[in-house]
Amino acid sequence: MTTPIPQSVDRTLQRLGQNIALARLRRNLSQAALAERIGASVNTVRRMEAGHPGTALQHLARTLQVLGGLGSLDQLLDTRQDTIGLALMNEKVPRRARLPKIKADSGAF
Repeated sequence: MTTPIPQSVDRTLQRLGQNIALARLRRNLSQAALAERIGASVNTVRRMEAGHPGTALQHLARTLQVLGGLGSLDQLLDTRQDTIGLALMNEKVPRRARLPKIKADSGAF
């Protein structure tokens, strides 16, 4: 059994699909032409443009490549721009540095 998709995620997928369709139309590409260029079926393109959550990520990536937006996907959750992740890591930084303790029974010379 799968869990239901949150409404905010569903809305985002719907908008993404609409944006893909609009970008495709602006480039005067038919669904069949896009499908051929990404190596998928026309039905896959229709489902992606409808915001279907089961669309494979590779089809999205290939579509973005054809439409010239692959760089946007590459920037998603870029670790250098992840302010939340960086803030959480900074909370764990020690307040002062300490030299490691050397144990006599470590077998070192």
